Amino acid sequence: MRFVQTLKNIWTIEELRKRLLITLFLVLIYRLGCYVVLPGISTEAIRDLANFTNKSGLMQLLDMFSGGAFSQASIFALGIMPYITASIVIQLLGMVLPSFQKMQREGESGRQKLNQYTRYLTVFILVLQAPAYLANLQHQASISLGFWNIVYLTVILAAGSMFIMWLGERITDRGIGNGISFIILVGIIARLPQAILYEFTSRLPGSSGTEGGLVMFIIEVILLFAVTVGAVMLVQGTRKIPVQYAKRIVGNRQYGGARQYIPLKVNAAGVMPIIFAQALMFIPLLFAGFNPDGTGFWASFTNINSFGYNLVYFILIVAFTYFYTAITVRPTQMADDMKRNNGFIPGVKPGKKTAEYIDAVMSRITLPGSIFLGIVAILPAFARMFGISQNFAQFFGGTSLLIMVGVVLDTLQQIEAHLMMHHYDGLMKEGKIKGRTTGSAY
Repeated sequence: MRFVQTLKNIWTIEELRKRLLITLFLVLIYRLGCYVVLPGISTEAIRDLANFTNKSGLMQLLDMFSGGAFSQASIFALGIMPYITASIVIQLLGMVLPSFQKMQREGESGRQKLNQYTRYLTVFILVLQAPAYLANLQHQASISLGFWNIVYLTVILAAGSMFIMWLGERITDRGIGNGISFIILVGIIARLPQAILYEFTSRLPGSSGTEGGLVMFIIEVILLFAVTVGAVMLVQGTRKIPVQYAKRIVGNRQYGGARQYIPLKVNAAGVMPIIFAQALMFIPLLFAGFNPDGTGFWASFTNINSFGYNLVYFILIVAFTYFYTAITVRPTQMADDMKRNNGFIPGVKPGKKTAEYIDAVMSRITLPGSIFLGIVAILPAFARMFGISQNFAQFFGGTSLLIMVGVVLDTLQQIEAHLMMHHYDGLMKEGKIKGRTTGSAY
């Protein structure tokens, strides 16, 4: 009954109702576009591409983020990933180049400049990725595309990805949640029903995968729920540092004197360590390509289910978590801001001592956070080891699970904010939903 009443409250708020309907409409356009095939591509070619994609772990990952458009040779085949890649590059440049750091501090005008640079870089990446996708399509589907065909199909693929980016921006401005993150979420969830159905049918008596039967399928669903709960704890986990602000008397009024908290996230790096680690783990594939026999040191890392691959993958994630946290969380700047606003941590001297204290706390909570993040990242390999299908195993951890959890929490938090603003109860009976500190999934 409470759930029904909450839905009625959501529908009662006119602004929230409009935002939800706009979001659903734009998502519907995106999903329809995922099934619009590139001109000149036959049904047989799509079938051959889908068969190749299902056999490759990397291609399955790309197909999942594109909502299935990659294997369908759709106009949205490249998805939103080029824009995400460009955004990551711009973020990294903002950490090392003073000119980009200056734009980050300029507020709204600086943000608009960075967004424009991100769009330009996205177009550049698309011009490189689209011909590579078409070359792979020619190789896997045994079709021949002339030079001018590749040129205009490249334009179509680039336009498709830029249109997805535009849809994401419209969702952010007029819908609910972060649009880019929401589109990624839709692409991932679109594969979930098919994966569950395939896993269910494979466990039925008489099928090829009857080990354990339906009991095993129920156990898998319970384990997936437990992993999701763990991912929620990882995303929401914070360590609160108390901050006391000194009292100031201005005229007849008193300012300050309040006690607040600095929430330090257990996983301040988000999914970035997984993305960086995955990029490095693709390097052995290049070296293994020079060895047709499939043997040797580098070839041993091409099996994503092997012990060596997942061990190195886990270590890289832990290392990148510390690296990215050290770049994004700046204790010295936090201490200076606190001192400028007459704030201090009880029992700690302002200035350098405060920065050292925050850095020590951050280092302690990052260790369990990085280990938990590494475990979540390699869980799909353990799922495949216990006989779970490749498609269903992808939802047991990794980037997809963390993105789903983070985006869902952010979206629900925005809906709850609208409800509370209009004096309705929140989505939860007790407490409030806590989203992430960042508004994007990457």
